[in-house]
Parts: sequence; structure tokens; C-alpha cells
Amino acid sequence: MARIQLLHLAHARSGDKGDTANVGVIALRPEFYPVLVEQLTPERVKRHFEGIALGGVERYELPNLEALNFLLHNALGGGGTVSLKTDAQGKVLSTAMLRMEIDVPDEIASLALGAGAGS
Repeated sequence: MARIQLLHLAHARSGDKGDTANVGVIALRPEFYPVLVEQLTPERVKRHFEGIALGGVERYELPNLEALNFLLHNALGGGGTVSLKTDAQGKVLSTAMLRMEIDVPDEIASLALGAGAGS
């Protein structure tokens, strides 16, 4: 097993709806998706966003897109129009998610770190 940052396996997008941040994580290659499903549990994401996601974390699987979507409740200080947070719409949370380190099989790490995961 190897420990690598999620950014080598996926790209991400984030936004908001009120006080809930939405973070989508999309596998760069089909073979990375099962690793994302295994490693990116709601509990793990909640720990990663400790101090930011003050409410629950929900995960939705989108296997046809090889993607996961997370809802981070009570994460934006009330939402865009009332929040005093610098990022009241949660736009940088996708970048924060991609900084998470996860354990992957050596062959997946080699593929992700090798000749370009997006190839």
C-alpha cells in the first residue's frame, strides 16, 4: 500500500446551497473509482474537514460518472449572504478535499504517479 494525495486520483468541484457545501470528486481514470468509494467515507471526509463541516456529511455515489458527491452540512457560516467566512460559497473546499491523503494499492499509486494519470 502507498499513501498519496487524492489529487493524483481525482479532480473536484465545489459550491454551495445555503449553509451546505457541495464537493464533487471525479475519478481521473475508471480504475481509480473503486478506491475512491472505499477510501472516501462520510466519516473520513468529516474528519478531514474537522472544524469546517460542523454538521453531518452525506455521500452520494454516481458510478456512471465515476464520481462521488459530498454534502457538508453547516460548513459555510450560514451561507453566502450572511457568512463572515472568506469563502462563504465553499469554492476552495474542492482544493482542500484533493489535499487529503489516502492509502491505495501499490499498482494504483504507480499508475497515478507514473506516466500521467489523465492519459
